[in-house]
Amino acid sequence: MNIIDDDIERIRTRFGAIKWALDERLRRLFAASEAFALGRGGVTKVALATGVSRRAIHVGLKELESEELPVENQRNRIRKDGGGRKSIIETERGVMDALEKLVDPMSRGNPESPLRWTFKSLRNLSEELKLEGYTVSYPIVGDLLHKLGYSLQANRKMLEGGDQPDRNAQFEFINEQAKQRIAEGNPVISVDTKKKELIGPYKNNGTSWRPEGEPELVKVYDVIDKDKEKGRVSPYGVYDIGSNTGWVSVGTDHDTASFAVETIRRWWNTMGKPRYMNASKLMITVDGGGSNGSRVRLWKVELQKLADEIKIPIHVSHLPPGTSKWNKIEHRLFSYISMNWRGQPLISHEVIINLMAGTTTRKGLKVQAALDNSLYPPGIKVSDAEFKKIHILRNEFHGEWNYKIEPNLN
Repeated sequence: MNIIDDDIERIRTRFGAIKWALDERLRRLFAASEAFALGRGGVTKVALATGVSRRAIHVGLKELESEELPVENQRNRIRKDGGGRKSIIETERGVMDALEKLVDPMSRGNPESPLRWTFKSLRNLSEELKLEGYTVSYPIVGDLLHKLGYSLQANRKMLEGGDQPDRNAQFEFINEQAKQRIAEGNPVISVDTKKKELIGPYKNNGTSWRPEGEPELVKVYDVIDKDKEKGRVSPYGVYDIGSNTGWVSVGTDHDTASFAVETIRRWWNTMGKPRYMNASKLMITVDGGGSNGSRVRLWKVELQKLADEIKIPIHVSHLPPGTSKWNKIEHRLFSYISMNWRGQPLISHEVIINLMAGTTTRKGLKVQAALDNSLYPPGIKVSDAEFKKIHILRNEFHGEWNYKIEPNLN
């Protein structure tokens, strides 16, 4: 008898129309009912038409004969307890310990693990487990990692350097000094260098409104075109805390202490002096590192020159180590500049200056910016004799962070 007959085609048609709605138990019962209706040879025909195994069809026939749902199905289960493929944890004894040693070699695994210095992808882990005698596919590796309590996580910026016992006290000191200076009608400024920016048709993170289907085209790679001679710029900013105004010098040379103080000088001549005509002192809050670091001699030498020019003392307070993100200029000025030019290629000096100057906030922030083409050679050394000429008075509380530079009135 040719078993490829009309019965098989009809069963295949009926099964194809309904199989999308059938779970494992219902497929088994459907196949069993078709086999029962066909009689002798029905199991073979139904198995060919539906792909349900002969063993499953026989189990279904027994269920139909009993005319009662098994106890496990009364609990909304499809298989009996213990049915189905065994868990890999049972079939591959020790696989969990082997996997945890691979993903955490620093604390539990072999220091010589080949994954110690490589990206721990699921495929890499699967291959390593195979070398140790465990047959585990990479999707299963992902399931096992979840069982172990692992998940994919990005780095989080939380560490702020070593614990400084007087960190909070320094912030309180700066806050009290700043409030006092502002109440007196004197300027208090926060200064810092913004990250260097590439000038040219380079990608700038973020999105901007453009006609649909017409994105701004930029270079694939951030490689400086030496023939264009635009290169990078170093924006150095001054944020006036009391007036909510900012000044940014866009430097085309090195970010040095001389460049930093020149920016403060430009701010004073352009914005500070007209606003604070009767100022008796200037307070600067600044990070503890970089070109304006608390240990940078040139920074203090240049501040002495500035104090001599403006003829008022300059009070400086450095933020404690590892706390630069708390500098006022970061979240009162630089963050808004970054938002203002998101998705905009900084194709020229004019564009970057205009975008900076166009930065505003609901609280009335106003920004001025200018290009600084001056040369600021790095590596300038300050001798002991030059340093001793600075009229510096250190505060009793952390004099390395808090000091005043008096002008030379001779």
